[in-house]
Amino acid sequence: MLERTDQGFRPEPETWLRSFQSVPERVWKIPLPRRWWINVLLFCLTLLTSTAFGFALTQSFAAGRPLDADLVFTGYLLIAHGDPRVWSGLQFSAPLLLILLAHEFGHYFECLRWNVDGSLPYFLPSPTLFGTLGAFIRIRSPIYTRKGLFDIGISGPIAGFVALLPVLIVGIAESRVMPRMATHGPFVFGTPLLMSLVERLFFHGVASSSILLSPVAMAAWGGLLATAFNLFPLGQLDGGHILYAVCGERVHRIASTCFVVVLGVLGFFYWAWWIWAVLMLFFGRRHPLVYDQTPLASKRIALSLAALLIFILSISVVPVRTL
Repeated sequence: MLERTDQGFRPEPETWLRSFQSVPERVWKIPLPRRWWINVLLFCLTLLTSTAFGFALTQSFAAGRPLDADLVFTGYLLIAHGDPRVWSGLQFSAPLLLILLAHEFGHYFECLRWNVDGSLPYFLPSPTLFGTLGAFIRIRSPIYTRKGLFDIGISGPIAGFVALLPVLIVGIAESRVMPRMATHGPFVFGTPLLMSLVERLFFHGVASSSILLSPVAMAAWGGLLATAFNLFPLGQLDGGHILYAVCGERVHRIASTCFVVVLGVLGFFYWAWWIWAVLMLFFGRRHPLVYDQTPLASKRIALSLAALLIFILSISVVPVRTL
């Protein structure tokens, strides 16, 4: 995910032209990270919270039952007492954080390539489901060209998707069949299209509701959810950047508004979409101006269609529901 901190930045065209012409395009420059210890601290906290959740997953999977949410609290107690048993949760947290790292560093290295001032990834620890709310990088300087905006926006979803593919395959291979599994746990997780296709390779003829996902497969599930969310064609999400670069400011503004309405409709199937619809209505529709309006070449247009395909493969209309 990308976060822009210069929404009100509107330099005069002459100023932009002089500054852009003075900066060579695509020159690698490794900046000294600013307050890097904050990034490291947040990553370590996220590692602990996601490992505690992973402990609950590994123990539940070993017992042949769906997630026991009470074991998440047990995982935190083990961390507090320095009990090494909690590190079995790395089966979940390590591949999940690897996917998120690949996504964010995809953005980061493209920022370097386009001489854009981007931060190291900020991870968001959470004591609740999955132990993390994802990660993002901060963009501290304007992105002057549509090509640069497109490359920075699409690099994260592609890098994260490539990283999660082997995790998904290995995770599904480690999963097991448990008839009527969905009726035995407090949560039912939706099945994205890509996960459903891989399940058919290993469990032909078995319904997704009868497959007990391994901790590694759950990490891939979390990666798919993060990828789908970031590809929403909204504001300054990755999908919003891609849409703006391909279609321009006017189409981006209209599409962002329309997708907020779509989220409102989806809220009738999964109530959490209403929260996102409200947040995006007030905070998620704007996009900083990009002065260079040169149309993208066919190569980047084709990549935008690949991003659309990734979104379709990753989205789940009802990610989680309770019984």
